[in-house]
Amino acid sequence: MRRVVAVVGKVVLAISVLMCSGCAVVAVADAVVTVAATVVTTGVKATGAVINAVIPDSKD
Repeated sequence: MRRVVAVVGKVVLAISVLMCSGCAVVAVADAVVTVAATVVTTGVKATGAVINAVIPDSKD
């Protein structure tokens, strides 16, 4: 049963993608890239904050 559901899900996804206009596909791709960039930026900022907390700047 799971196999049938997986296959039907893939078919529905393929049909949905084929029926979308080019603009919709570009908009979805743009949204994915924006979310990924935001996640990476947030991760870098959080890592930098942790590093700064662990290794404070020495002002000799």
